[in-house]
Amino acid sequence: MADFSGWLVVVDLQRVFGDPDSPWTAPRFEEVRPRIRRLVAAFGERVVFTRFVAPAEPQGAWAAYYDRYPFALQPPDAPLYELVEDPGPALVQTATTFGKWGPELAEVVGGGPLTVAGVATDCCVVSTVLPAADAGVPVRVVTDACAGSSDDEHERALHLMDLYAPLVELTTTADLLGR
Repeated sequence: MADFSGWLVVVDLQRVFGDPDSPWTAPRFEEVRPRIRRLVAAFGERVVFTRFVAPAEPQGAWAAYYDRYPFALQPPDAPLYELVEDPGPALVQTATTFGKWGPELAEVVGGGPLTVAGVATDCCVVSTVLPAADAGVPVRVVTDACAGSSDDEHERALHLMDLYAPLVELTTTADLLGR
């Protein structure tokens, strides 16, 4: 039986990660979009989309990061930071950090459980999943509804998150939706 308890968090499904010409592209981005749409439909009103944006003025280690990726120093409403799916009535949370777990998201989802999908598995997804699990929130990662910066990096990130079982559970879209 399908389990749609808790909340679906769709991490950073944005143009900057789907554009093949972007330095941040996730090559399997387009492959995961139909699965994410199915998950969004299944979770109904319990969906949060997140967005990564550049800070107005990078501080600390972020300054060096944006020295490497100056193309990304654009305002939050720049086209590259747009979501590629219409979030409809879903909440959209924007952050200048890779990880989206924090007080704002915790306030919305409470104790979870969380089901997580999105991009990039090896950056923003893992940076969201591990702090949530560390806070005691049960997290389910939909492996085939996530895309990494490469297939190898995707698999490495999944392996890392699997080390956190039973705090983090790996599943597939078919298994979650009951095939």
